[in-house]
Amino acid sequence: MAKILEAGDKAPKFDIPNQDGNMIKLDDLLGKWSVIYFYPRDDTPGCTIEAKEFTELSSKFEEQGATIYGVSPDTEAKHCKFIEKHGLKVELLADTESTMLADYGVWQEKQMYGKTYMGVVRTTYLVNPDGNIAEAWTKVKAKGHAEAVLERLVELKG
Repeated sequence: MAKILEAGDKAPKFDIPNQDGNMIKLDDLLGKWSVIYFYPRDDTPGCTIEAKEFTELSSKFEEQGATIYGVSPDTEAKHCKFIEKHGLKVELLADTESTMLADYGVWQEKQMYGKTYMGVVRTTYLVNPDGNIAEAWTKVKAKGHAEAVLERLVELKG
């Protein structure tokens, strides 16, 4: 299992489909700022709050030249339903094999009700145009998180 990434680390390469089945890879992100946020599951309370807040601020992220990508182990079809149901304006990547999740250190052992299982630890990375992690947020609380990411992006861009 890969470690959680930190500011200064190189973003691991990936090549996974978005909600429309188009393959998205790290090389596509180079040359611009990107927000990559990892979340456990479509249409759950915290994940919905986070996706809606990123959607509400999406035009402000665009003004800063940043693209937002949400990543979960859900399928492309589930992502499409989630986007449609909530009017989301963020691109969602379907990591059904949990490869990117593992490479980015967010696929970890979790516990609930005394049971141990593998799952996504809610984490966000701000990736700079060179493909390096500029900022990392771990064990994210969904409410208000998108605003904090936007503030840090503006700060880093000076």
